Amino acid sequence: MPTISTFYGIVIQMFYRDHAPPHFHVRYAEYKAVIDVRKLVLLEGQLPRRALQLVLDWTELHQAELLGPVHI
Repeated sequence: MPTISTFYGIVIQMFYRDHAPPHFHVRYAEYKAVIDVRKLVLLEGQLPRRALQLVLDWTELHQAELLGPVHI
């Protein structure tokens, strides 16, 4: 799975033509999670509260890029 961003030890990975809803995968230490790009919510897995907030803030900043012209 392609890595699209890394920050504070958080790794964001995404397949652009993956199944709906638009989402990406997060790895942080021993944690794994899946984030809904459109709704800005945790779909599965878990992250520490601070890491989750960083990921959600990052998602909000990059939401248009993550969704691309196909999903807007």
